[in-house]
Amino acid sequence: MSEYDPVDPPVALTIAGSDSGGGAGIQADLTAMTAHGVFGTSVVTATTAQNTRGVEDVHPVPADHVASQYAAVADDFAVEAVKTGMLATAEIVETVTEAVADADASDADASDADAPVVVDPVMVAATGDRLLSPAAEDAYEDLIAAATLVTPNADEAAVLTGDPVETPADAEAAGRDLVALGADAALVKGGHLDGGSVDGDVVVDTLVQADGAGGDGTDPTVDRFETPRIDTDATHGSGCALSSAIAARLARGQSIRGAVGAAVEEMTEAVRRGYDVGEGPGAVNPTVLGEE
Repeated sequence: MSEYDPVDPPVALTIAGSDSGGGAGIQADLTAMTAHGVFGTSVVTATTAQNTRGVEDVHPVPADHVASQYAAVADDFAVEAVKTGMLATAEIVETVTEAVADADASDADASDADAPVVVDPVMVAATGDRLLSPAAEDAYEDLIAAATLVTPNADEAAVLTGDPVETPADAEAAGRDLVALGADAALVKGGHLDGGSVDGDVVVDTLVQADGAGGDGTDPTVDRFETPRIDTDATHGSGCALSSAIAARLARGQSIRGAVGAAVEEMTEAVRRGYDVGEGPGAVNPTVLGEE
């Protein structure tokens, strides 16, 4: 009889929608977490009928079932990091906000440390279409206040702050506004920016952290990460994979800046080595994340 030799990885939780096409949502999240050596658990907020050509239907899960899924996971696992993605309705946003505000690793391992919460505010489709009702968008304010890190793209940052985000300077201003709303940190992704004074062949992601020199959020720390822009429109799932990679790294004990910097850098390879599947634009490849 062979010896039983289990592994004991950190546990992370994704709260997001299911992508029937496999390139984004829960599917991408769990793949990215596994690639980082983290055991991924999940709460499904919605199912979708979609493929590489687009989304045909969305079916939100009842909010009370979202709460039940979360309770089941939190009751049994020592969750070291939480990531949220598509939340679909105002009621689900409110339910998830209440849950993650209490996200505490002590539920299962007697630690007093709160589990970091990465909020990827899925609000705007690649086409520019708004995905949520105004009520659901408004409900995000409390979730942002509970976030360790919020990771909007430029369009989502504009929705959250009410100001246009078109350049790296705008991204920094938006990040500061999100920190002022209560997030510990904000990463405004630069894939949709025109680059401003930065060469258009470079993507600039902007990280703003509240724990700057002032120590109270009044003088945030700002970092910019520049990576090569890959010439492709096959970027489906990039936001999901990035936020999940960051959450996985936080679950492994990395700092916010360290987790963000490493995840941003490795996303270049995930895009470069993306999946050419289906008849529409392909998806990023989360399996290469976490490679040394």
